[in-house]
Amino acid sequence: QVHLVESGGGRVQPGESLRLSCAASGSGETISAADWYRQAPGKQRELVAAISSGGSTNYADSVKGRFTISRDNAKNTVYLQMNSLKHDDTAVYYCHAVVVMAFRLPQQYWGQGTQVTVSS
Repeated sequence: QVHLVESGGGRVQPGESLRLSCAASGSGETISAADWYRQAPGKQRELVAAISSGGSTNYADSVKGRFTISRDNAKNTVYLQMNSLKHDDTAVYYCHAVVVMAFRLPQQYWGQGTQVTVSS
């Protein structure tokens, strides 16, 4: 089964930056549309950022101006650049993507999640 592998999480101080990566696991795969979600303890899952197959992006108001979603087609990887991190950004971050493969219909996949902790 194709899956998405996330990396880049960790612990940082407020105001610092992290870049999360979400990579398709096999060759011959292309990520089209993709999203980043996060879930903090005691809260419901929240959509943070999205990128369409055409490259247009949308962001939650809470992260607009600080986070940037991007896609590298050559590496089959989606990124979330997170700047000026705040305590409220602490959560498990999940990527979600539509993956296109030869001779197959597009399929949706979830990454395993990566912890981001912002603490002083």
